[in-house]
Amino acid sequence: MGIQDQFKDKAERLQQKAKGSMGNARDEADERTSRERQERDDAMPAADRARQEAQDRFDQDYDA
Repeated sequence: MGIQDQFKDKAERLQQKAKGSMGNARDEADERTSRERQERDDAMPAADRARQEAQDRFDQDYDA
């Protein structure tokens, strides 16, 4: 195995490690967002919750 192959293998391992870290960070952010949304929903009256959900859907549809 030549030096070039060793560097190529190391680069591939680091790339896979970075992808795994990004996926973990994304999962944690999704979980945190879900938990915060649940806490917010538990604290809101039904009418306010419905209004907030409608606003969230509207915002999501028009995010660019």
